[in-house]
Amino acid sequence: MGFAEIFVATHAEALKRAAALDKGADVSGPAVRIDGITDYEVEQLGDLAGQAVHAAGADYELALVDVTSDALLGVPEAMVRALAELLTYESEGDANVLDDVASAWAAQDDMPFDAPQSRQYVQQLAALATDVEKAERAGLYVWSE
Repeated sequence: MGFAEIFVATHAEALKRAAALDKGADVSGPAVRIDGITDYEVEQLGDLAGQAVHAAGADYELALVDVTSDALLGVPEAMVRALAELLTYESEGDANVLDDVASAWAAQDDMPFDAPQSRQYVQQLAALATDVEKAERAGLYVWSE
């Protein structure tokens, strides 16, 4: 199985990065690369994050962004917001929402990592989602092979 790479970029930057990844080239710049998952598992994370911040039912399906790369998908705004909220969301009681989402994601069928590794990935993805909200004309993208 391949990997998924999640990154913040403008549309043009995302296409360039996807073209390089399509060719198997090493790509520099901030990104989270997760071995052993595809875009499907990223969508699962979106659903879990949405439920955790009480935004279930929104559209968390990744979408094709350009016909030049079928491996490059855009993350919908609802998922970006839900992921970003994991860093600051306050739940009732002592539960840590980010930890809960990370544990639930790691528990999904055939996930190639455990809960502690999942927490690290979810923390990094939440930080990327926060970066999207700060950047002008940028989005969160997923490339998977």
